[in-house]
Amino acid sequence: MSEDRSWQGNWKARLHDRVRELGFTSLTAFANARPTASLVALAEELGKDDIAGVQILSGLLAEAEQRKQVARFERDVLARMLSQSLPDGWPMMMDDANRFAVAKALGRWSAYTPEAHEERISRAGDALLAHPPPAGWRPLGPDDDILRMLLPDEET
Repeated sequence: MSEDRSWQGNWKARLHDRVRELGFTSLTAFANARPTASLVALAEELGKDDIAGVQILSGLLAEAEQRKQVARFERDVLARMLSQSLPDGWPMMMDDANRFAVAKALGRWSAYTPEAHEERISRAGDALLAHPPPAGWRPLGPDDDILRMLLPDEET
């Protein structure tokens, strides 16, 4: 087992250097090219032993805040969590296993959300559960129509 070097040195500079080495102008552009990849998968692609998923999350949030696109960030993270927990899309029947998978996706999404947006995320999650999408629905990124209805872009 290798030692985790994710937090050694200037990890933010390392993260952005790796993104630029792959030809992307930003971490967001890199992530957008892989809209359903998990945060861990993105981190492993940039550096298996020295980039962590939480660093990807932090970098994406920082870029979203700078661009005033936090709602898009929130949709992006939800799309990734749903892709991981529901690889075959939204379940046709909500049995215990499917309820757990949905709860896992929504719970992780909520945990990754900036504290200032918790109420908004909670309302969006409640709306998704109250009015479920069609069976098999799987958002392929943050610009999915259902996600945009749940979390519209902020007014500027």
